[in-house]
Amino acid sequence: MEEFYAFVTAPQSMVALFSAISVFITIVMLANPIVERQRMSDRLKAVATERERIRARERARLASAEKGDGKQSYRKEQQQALMQRIVNKFNLRAAFDDGSLSRKLQMAGFRGQRPVIVFLFARFVLPFVFLAFASIYIFVFGAFAEQSLLVRGGACLFVAYLGFLVPGLYLKNVTQNRQQSIQRAFPDALDLLLICVESGMSVEAAFKRVSEEVGQDSQALAEEFALTTAELSFLEKRIQAYENLATRTGLDGVKACTMALMQAEKYGTPIGAALRVMAQENRDMRMNAAEHKAASLPPKLTVPMIVFFLPVLFLIIGGPIVIQLVEDGLL
Repeated sequence: MEEFYAFVTAPQSMVALFSAISVFITIVMLANPIVERQRMSDRLKAVATERERIRARERARLASAEKGDGKQSYRKEQQQALMQRIVNKFNLRAAFDDGSLSRKLQMAGFRGQRPVIVFLFARFVLPFVFLAFASIYIFVFGAFAEQSLLVRGGACLFVAYLGFLVPGLYLKNVTQNRQQSIQRAFPDALDLLLICVESGMSVEAAFKRVSEEVGQDSQALAEEFALTTAELSFLEKRIQAYENLATRTGLDGVKACTMALMQAEKYGTPIGAALRVMAQENRDMRMNAAEHKAASLPPKLTVPMIVFFLPVLFLIIGGPIVIQLVEDGLL
């Protein structure tokens, strides 16, 4: 056991572990585009399920309205799972949800109540899991044994705090990636919408057609357009479908476009002209973002060049000189 402890706490073992994790993350990042293409059909099936849920909800609302009770009929919930019971027992919604959690999850592509329960459960449980692993590694395996008890206890609490932050960081990362995907493909999608509308298609048919075509460029945008198609067909107020699209994406360009569509729906103005202007504005925003990213590249490359390139350059230039001086006995 002593040899095992020494092996686990050795710096070489930690370097090997982090190297293995880095290689694994690199492989996952390289294989992610291929996996995403394979998941396209699954995501479309999920959108179809969401469409059926909207249809069932609207039918239930209309049926209850015909009866005059004004209330929607809901089925009785089944027995709650472990995560649901924990969330209800400790009242995690009041502790971790400020009212915007559902909207943030929708922006990340997670719809329904189950992602909310999973997020709250993870935020509650992960600090204890991280604390347990840190305590075992520090106090059982004897890591940082030369440090004081206060320092080791503080390290355990810091790791537990990281466990509390992990769900939020993951949600933020997924949201940013999804928004970038939507923002890159949105101007082209507006061009396709414009073509469909000017060819005589209705708005619902145009959204449906574009959702089928834009899936190769952005699965997230294809999902949002498919959901918008369903909501345009089944919601009582069509304007609500545009508002939901803006809320689910959280992008300024999409919000401006939905505002134009809402005004066209409300006042009867031509949709084609609004789509043409919005497509040009979103294309300009995409170009400005690319120019800003290119302009910020030289400052970001300064530190890597100083740390990685200049030492190698000096070694290549001064290496032969130093070798010659050593051979001549001057060094």
